[in-house]
Amino acid sequence: MSLTSKPLRKLGFLTIGLFDEADPRRGHESTLEIIELGERLGFDSAWVRHRHLQYGISSPVAVLAAVSQRTSRIELGTAVIPLGWENPLRLAEDLATVDILSGGRLNPGVSVGPPMRYDLVKEALYPDTADVEDFGYDRVRRLLDFVRGEPVTGFGGTEGFEVFSDRVQPHSPGLGRRLWYGGGSLSSARWAGEHGMNFLVSSVVKAEDAEPRDFAEIQFSHIEAFRAHHPDGGHARVSQGLVVIPTDSASPEQRAKYAEYARKRLPRTATPQGPARLMFSPDFVGTSGEIAERLAAHAAFREVDEVAFALPFTFEHEDYVQILTDIATRLAPALGWKPAS
Repeated sequence: MSLTSKPLRKLGFLTIGLFDEADPRRGHESTLEIIELGERLGFDSAWVRHRHLQYGISSPVAVLAAVSQRTSRIELGTAVIPLGWENPLRLAEDLATVDILSGGRLNPGVSVGPPMRYDLVKEALYPDTADVEDFGYDRVRRLLDFVRGEPVTGFGGTEGFEVFSDRVQPHSPGLGRRLWYGGGSLSSARWAGEHGMNFLVSSVVKAEDAEPRDFAEIQFSHIEAFRAHHPDGGHARVSQGLVVIPTDSASPEQRAKYAEYARKRLPRTATPQGPARLMFSPDFVGTSGEIAERLAAHAAFREVDEVAFALPFTFEHEDYVQILTDIATRLAPALGWKPAS
């Protein structure tokens, strides 16, 4: 029986795909195996993070192309691709290609803003245009137009022996409705709604009010703003990503590790962090029954029927197997979810 007012309809998980620099294939293979496990357990979606100049997935579209050939049902998402690193036209081509190969299962999530540590990478990334690049919402708008089939050029037809299209090829019908915006501010929530996107809310939000509010209240306000500005209103899709670690089948050693992981991260959840006033959600660690009760009281969780629970960054493969198995077989059913048949 569901403990929340809105039974969980879609169950997903998110992984960063860490690897050892000395053996990067092993880490990438682990990510593929984890997503294959997710499909066997009935998860509705699997999402990968995006990292540049780090030891995590730097090319999520390529990874999802590979996993699309090893799975048949589970939806595949990115949470999120920072568009400051991307050319929207080229990215649109890659996304459409993978969507075609996957049979229409791709859910690209994107965000805007300057690339992380931009002062250190701008000369390598944009050697001639670093000081004039626009990292605002227009980058998302261009991607939306290209994916949705708007003309790229004024010419389409035959020139000599070559045939040209005036829009991105391949064109994948339906992909434009599966684009997500990953946002942590009210302005992002409004923009995503106004442009008919889906909305990813994660474990980080901006505390923009002078009056202190807890994380769940801030996230709830973002969901409200998004749906208020979306053509689909209350039916607009929102997926929530929190770090959730059930311990039902964990060994004593795993339980101790998980508790210590959450303990070290807890201080950052007490007050807004840094100039951007970022608020972090506490990690949810405990039995499935305990976590379900905490989520049932979470103002934002009560507004969604889709989740992409985040796997911790630094755990081992066998930890992820235990966590995903407990989520699918114990926690999610307590939230009203039924596995895909």
